[in-house]
Amino acid sequence: MNRRQFFQTAAAAATVSRLVAQDDAPKWGTNVIDVHLHPRQQPDAEWTHMQGCGVTHAVLLTNARAVPHAKEEIAKRPDRLKLFVGVDPGSPDAIETLRSAVKEGAIGFGEMKSRFKADGPEMMKVYALAAELGVPVTIHFGDVPQFAGDIAYNEGILRFPAVIKANPKTTFIGHADSFWANVSAEVQDTAYPSGKIKPGGVSDKMLTDFPNLYGDMSANSCRNALGRDPEFMAGFLKRHQDKLMFGSDCSCRDGRGTGQGSQAPLIKGKCVARETLTAVKGMVSPEIFRKIAWGNAARLLKFKA
Repeated sequence: MNRRQFFQTAAAAATVSRLVAQDDAPKWGTNVIDVHLHPRQQPDAEWTHMQGCGVTHAVLLTNARAVPHAKEEIAKRPDRLKLFVGVDPGSPDAIETLRSAVKEGAIGFGEMKSRFKADGPEMMKVYALAAELGVPVTIHFGDVPQFAGDIAYNEGILRFPAVIKANPKTTFIGHADSFWANVSAEVQDTAYPSGKIKPGGVSDKMLTDFPNLYGDMSANSCRNALGRDPEFMAGFLKRHQDKLMFGSDCSCRDGRGTGQGSQAPLIKGKCVARETLTAVKGMVSPEIFRKIAWGNAARLLKFKA
């Protein structure tokens, strides 16, 4: 085989490999919006992840530094991708940065993840701005550090009902460890609790009581909740079928688990998107699955099929 034939053969093999990879992507029976996809560094890396796990549309949650890359990706697929921008709420220019981000095309704030309390003055300014501009805000609730040396993020979910009451025009999206741990009325001193869920948790109550709160079903935090008590969570999904939105917050590179860094049992070496969608699909009717995978986020964030 000469040099030219070698490269032609290699190119053909690569093409076949890509086609096989696309063909083995799961078919969910509906369009799927990932409301929690963080931008990667390489061009088209977000799209590669989406194709690998069968996701059709996504929200890129980015900090201010990564906005230029995110906008480049959105410009390639404007009908598939939208932008949220998050900042450190304690920085002097936080509010102006968020205001400018919306003027320049962002449709929401997030993920808001910082050392400041969820009901502190820094975050209250963010909530007020979100209401003023008519955009949602995604909050990372992490009252319990995930590992030694970690810190709490947006601590105060047990006090959050008062925040929602004080901000009736703000659309909140709850996310992360404490949001999903608190579907139970008994909360263990760990980011990822195990065992049966006791009814009456604050997250469950807030989703029931407040029409302006939605749930972001991403990361190991949600996958852990789905796995620890499937019977309870099947009822939870049915009860809040109009308030829950699928998200991945997945670190794998290809939508198949390659490069997944988490050691959590339910997602180790796996794609979080695939695992969460599979779990949800097995718990609910096709109608409810479509709401969670597509309909709720499409309505709230104005995606079109």
